[in-house]
Amino acid sequence: MTEPAPPFERRLLLVHAHPDDESINNGATMAAYAADGAQVTLVTCTLGEEGEVIPPALAHLAPDREDTLGAHRIGELRAAMQALGVTDHRFLGGAGRYRDSGMMGAEQNRRPRCFWQADLDEAAGLLAEVIRQQQPQVLVTYGPDGGYGHPDHIQAHRVATRAVELAADAAHAPDAGAPHRVARVLWNCVPRSAVTPEAFAGNPFPRSAAAADVPGVVADAEVAVRIDGGPHAAAAKAAALRAHATQVTVDGDWFALSNGLGQPLHTVECYRLPPGAPPVPGAGDDLFAGVFG
Repeated sequence: MTEPAPPFERRLLLVHAHPDDESINNGATMAAYAADGAQVTLVTCTLGEEGEVIPPALAHLAPDREDTLGAHRIGELRAAMQALGVTDHRFLGGAGRYRDSGMMGAEQNRRPRCFWQADLDEAAGLLAEVIRQQQPQVLVTYGPDGGYGHPDHIQAHRVATRAVELAADAAHAPDAGAPHRVARVLWNCVPRSAVTPEAFAGNPFPRSAAAADVPGVVADAEVAVRIDGGPHAAAAKAAALRAHATQVTVDGDWFALSNGLGQPLHTVECYRLPPGAPPVPGAGDDLFAGVFG
């Protein structure tokens, strides 16, 4: 039997594929809600073992050498969560249950233990247990294409979607706690107005990203919620990204991944609704608007 949900009025669950995805997409949001007294829970589906290592001094961690990057990234994620003020972060099924699948079409996609090959109901059942325990009103994850087609991001979307169904189904795992219905599911996105050529002016990195390089770009009209956590959340997001040092380089208000393409460190983070979901009432500046009434 799961324990009762913690005594927080607002409870937010985020489902991500690899360590660093949460800080890039939702770092300011997580910091803002954690500072404001909400329960923020992060579930990460893999250790990110197949990531490319940026610092030369840590190149030995790479999967084609020592293959110890996943263990190292556990520590990076822990430091990032400390920067964001998030105390509840866990790996789906426990650290190392599912391995990073690599980029779409890579040989790693075919490994039996990779997340892309995971049985959907098994993985979703593990997440449904977290949902029943923590009872979030709002769940944040990727859209159906995972933002940019990465197999683990697509699978995280599928698992999160199925877990919401299983958690609300009284017939599923009756010994796993009372059913819980998530009131709102939101998908990460970036408004097209944030990736214009003007938005990339002033990039300190040698090369600049373009709109096509940024995951999850949508028309501004599709944005349902914009979260601006202010200076505290912005600083916390930058600190969290710096904690993911094997994957991210931060320079002022800019960051780059292993591709070296500089892009703005967005401190206003945006979310869209699945098709057919009721609109978010109010000013569109609160993930929880209308869920209590």
